[in-house]
Parts: sequence; structure tokens; C-alpha cells
Amino acid sequence: MKTYAFGADVGGTTVKIGLFTTDGTLLEKWEIPTRTENNGEEIMPDIMESIGSKMAERGLTNDDVQGIGLDVPGPVTREGIVQRCVNLNWGIINVVAEMAKLTDLPVKVVNDANAAALGEMWQGAAKGHKDVIMITLGTGVGGGIIVNGKIVNGYHGSGGEIGHMTVFPDEVVRCNCGRCGCVEQYASATGIVRLARLRLKKDDTPSALRMLPAVSAKDVFDCAKEGDPVAQEIVAKMGEAMALGLVDACVIVDPEVIVVGGGVSRAGEIVIDAIRKPFVEKAFHATTGTKFALAALGNDAGMYGAVHLLLD
Repeated sequence: MKTYAFGADVGGTTVKIGLFTTDGTLLEKWEIPTRTENNGEEIMPDIMESIGSKMAERGLTNDDVQGIGLDVPGPVTREGIVQRCVNLNWGIINVVAEMAKLTDLPVKVVNDANAAALGEMWQGAAKGHKDVIMITLGTGVGGGIIVNGKIVNGYHGSGGEIGHMTVFPDEVVRCNCGRCGCVEQYASATGIVRLARLRLKKDDTPSALRMLPAVSAKDVFDCAKEGDPVAQEIVAKMGEAMALGLVDACVIVDPEVIVVGGGVSRAGEIVIDAIRKPFVEKAFHATTGTKFALAALGNDAGMYGAVHLLLD
């Protein structure tokens, strides 16, 4: 009986790998370096070598393992074709086909933000819900949309890219995607730092942020919690941008719950509050009661979600 599965969260620095039971219990997790040199050609062989070693250590055979779920930082089509992963030095690559050369186990691949959304729905903050939006606030802003328990992947693999919804069309600075006014320019960790820099240049209003040699997103939230008015303005602007993106997303998919994750979410309820207030003010009346929750699975969400996709 196949009672085990592996999940691998492929990041630009490390690959996090987990051994799961098929009921969603994470038994063990570990990391290996992500070798991105030579167009990342060693990444998949390294993953399989590590999984093979773990199977040997535990005395598992292919008859015991349901398969392997991978999540990667880039758009993924339904066929498992990755449409360029800059952080991995991958171009267009059929991950499922390449993994089939390395293993007889079934393999499924999914975008990392979509995987996090599936993980939180399966075993995290959205457990028990089937219509979910997840946003991940980190260096960028990722998004995952689940409708009736199924991820919205889209034809090009870019479904759920809420971070690249245009919320401030008058913006003149370009986002990393090449467009202007994206959510990511305001609500990501780098976006919050950008907002802080702009706000501190605007006038001489006293702020503890001025005393810091370099301002981080964490600094902004810490100062806002202490009542710093400039930091609170920055947090409010971040919340407005994210809320505007979610307002539009919600009239399309109408989720039961919005899960907020990523490194920025570690600031806690201040992040939820900053988004919820403008969301309620601007949302279509039928969606104003949408629940908000902080992600519960942390850095393991992607592994959980990749395994869930495999088993679904």
C-alpha cells in the first residue's frame, strides 16, 4: 500500500524536502543546496538523489511511495511546463518530463504560491474551506487562488498573480515585471522599503525610522506598533494597495477566506488589520464579510501543497 509521499519546495538558495504520509502528516524534513549553475541542470538530479537516499535509509521502495510533488518559483502550465524560473536559471522546461528520466515515481509540479495556497487549504489556516485566496508577502507578492478545492492555474500558468494587478495606474516607476503600479511595488518587503524611502524624503516629520542606518519592512511594522505616525502611514499605504488588489479578485472568485503569508506576515495581526480596513471600505457589499487569516504552515506550506496536488 502506498502510504508515503515526498514534497519538495524548490527555492533559489535551498530545496526543502519533506516525507509525508498520505493523510497529510509531515514525518521528516530536510534541506539541500540549490545548485543553480549551468542553467540549474543539477537541481532535479540532486532532489532525486536526496529522496533516494531517504528511501534507502527508511527501507522504502516505490511500492510504498505515492509520488513526488514539486513547487517552483515560476509559472507552471497544466502539463508541468515551467515558463522560466529566474531564481533557478531555468528557461522553459518540462519538469514532469525531465523528472520522468530520473524516477519511475509519479511527479507533479506547481507554482510555489499556488502550492502554499493548497497547503494552507489542506492542513493550515484555510483547512475546512474550499474557496480560498492566499497572498504571500515576501521579496515579491505571490498569489494563489482556489475555487471549489481546485487551484486556478490558468492557460499560461499565471493564474493568481495578484501581485501584478495594477492598483495605482498613475505610478511612473516600473515594477520588476516591466509594468507600473503593481501591488508588488507597495505590499512586498521591497515595496514597503521603497514606500519608506519616499515617505521619509517627503518632509521632516519626526520618525524613529530616520534614526536607522537602513530601514527594513520589519522596522516599519515595529515602529508602527509603537505608534510612530510615519511608519503607520507607510503601513496604511501598503494595506491599501493590497486591499485594492483583493477587492477586484474577490468579485471574480468570491473566496471564503483570504490567507496572508510570507515573511512580511510575521509582523502579525498589524498586517491583517492594515489590509482588512480598506478592503471592507472598498469591497463589493457581498464580499465585505470575507474572512482574513494569517498563514499557519510557515515555510512548509509549499511542501504540503505540492503533496496535496500529487494526491488529489
